[in-house]
Amino acid sequence: MKPTSSLFAKALTAAALSALSAATWSQTNLLTAYQAAQQYDASFASAKASLEANKEKVLQAKSGLRPTVNLGGNASLNRFDIWTNSPASDRFYGGAGVNLSANYPLWRPAIGTAISQAELGVRLSEASYANAQQDLITRVAQAYFDVLLAQDTLASIAAQKAAISEQLAQAKREFEVGTKTILDTNEAQARFDQMIAQEAVAQGEELSKRAALTLLTGQDSKTFANLRANAVVSAAAPADLATWVTRAEDASITVQAAQLNAEIAKLEIARNQAAKRPTLDLVSSYALNRSIGSASSSTKSTTSSGSVGVQFSYPLLNGGALDSKVREAALNYEKTQADLEAARRNAAQITRQSYLGLTYGIAQIKALESAERSSQTLLESTKLGYQVGVRINLDVLNAQQAVAANKQALAKARYDALMSGLRLKAATAQLTEEDLRSVNAQLQ
Repeated sequence: MKPTSSLFAKALTAAALSALSAATWSQTNLLTAYQAAQQYDASFASAKASLEANKEKVLQAKSGLRPTVNLGGNASLNRFDIWTNSPASDRFYGGAGVNLSANYPLWRPAIGTAISQAELGVRLSEASYANAQQDLITRVAQAYFDVLLAQDTLASIAAQKAAISEQLAQAKREFEVGTKTILDTNEAQARFDQMIAQEAVAQGEELSKRAALTLLTGQDSKTFANLRANAVVSAAAPADLATWVTRAEDASITVQAAQLNAEIAKLEIARNQAAKRPTLDLVSSYALNRSIGSASSSTKSTTSSGSVGVQFSYPLLNGGALDSKVREAALNYEKTQADLEAARRNAAQITRQSYLGLTYGIAQIKALESAERSSQTLLESTKLGYQVGVRINLDVLNAQQAVAANKQALAKARYDALMSGLRLKAATAQLTEEDLRSVNAQLQ
């Protein structure tokens, strides 16, 4: 029984360790990285908090049209001493009171404008939050693809190093038997040493890219889902650059934000103009006071008073401050108009770059796929030629490097094209988590 129990315990321990290892080394993909970044990224959290904070400004602005009621009170106790030829005498006196005041705005034209500004401010925060979501998607995707490219580079160098090592060993054997010169051995050794140096640089680059992704997600991932070898990059639809540019100029979130800023600035002119107009309030108050004597009398008394009326205010003279504020608001409005035009132009430029990056990226992918097949064929032919003596060792090394270079270029072209597709949708305010899911489906 003891041996059986021991085996069972060992099996159970092994299973537990395996499960723990699987949990610790679970594979990260693009979607899980984005979901982690939603919970961790400080810029995204800032945009979300700003949206909630600006919603409170609407309530604050509306409070200017609602009645206000204030309750106040006071109490005091005093001592009064008298020194004459007779013995000193003292007297205590004091009082207490409570007052209630109320104010109800009847006519305040500036408040309605302030409410409209606050509501536009909420819409502006919503646009900023939407922009933060899209920006987070593109930042995570770029950081994730940077990690994959760094890993591809490291794997390519490792493969080249292994192939060159084999070539170096073969060159040494052939030199020893006298069928090849020392030149082949030296060339292979030099190329191998070069790969060692490149590998050290690539290892540092991979660590750097991992750290950049960790900064976004807060997770130090160990393994990553890679892009499928047969991954397909979809072309832009519609396949018309002018349509995308027009859409960006109208729908881009940065353009929407610039439009909202212009509307807020225009209302600021109206608000400052309204500050020069009269205001009218309904005011009322009630006071109750209790006295327990005074310095000259010990008579106690209770009094109450109340009033209701209207209060009118009109700024007759303000030193030119109100007129200056109107002029300042008008100039700020001109500034927002220029900012709006700049936002449109910038959105159009980003859209053009992203569209062309996606379109020509797809064409580049097709060309590099063909080049990869050709370079692989060339490598096989060169190896055969080396074996029969019509090719030298350097030809084989160059062919191996060409295969690795084509693979690297192809991987980078795919990542760049995918990023161009995401940025194109972001430029036209169409990028959502579903687009990220579509890209994530290309990983394995």
